[in-house]
Amino acid sequence: MMNKIPKKIHIIGSVGSGKTTLAKRLSRKLNVPFYELDNVVWKRQKSGDLRRTDEERKEYLNSIIQSDTWIIEGVHNEDWVASSFYNAELIIYLDTKYSIRTYRIIKRFVLQKLGLEKSNYKPTITIFFKMFKWNRHFEDVGKPNFFDKFGIYSDKLLVVANKKSIDSYFK
Repeated sequence: MMNKIPKKIHIIGSVGSGKTTLAKRLSRKLNVPFYELDNVVWKRQKSGDLRRTDEERKEYLNSIIQSDTWIIEGVHNEDWVASSFYNAELIIYLDTKYSIRTYRIIKRFVLQKLGLEKSNYKPTITIFFKMFKWNRHFEDVGKPNFFDKFGIYSDKLLVVANKKSIDSYFK
């Protein structure tokens, strides 16, 4: 049971874990804006994405974190996002099964290629195969790295494996 509605939430998980879907849902439910870390890293332009400089990325993330309310979601758990974990009132770690994430990567690619799902990037076969690589890397490296670095926030960390866990927390 949730005692206080958090105003600053950081959602982390692998590719296909449900981060963006959950962020959108919580954003609507709590009336809190959400931000994708990929859009902090990349300037989205019609001519193609441009990677922000480290300084630009830091400034952009800090402007979000200094807001009164936010939901930040992304796979990133490198040092540059440490301030987000520190300032979050709730950190949600999506521990979705590997097989489910794999299925979602395939489903997402098909829907994007058919024009039934929007994406921030061009859904190429190269990106499609990279997502499997990123999914495996997160499982082997990202997950242990997250708990090594940010396990210190266990008092505000919610590890969830399914939608039911989230729903019961936000009742």
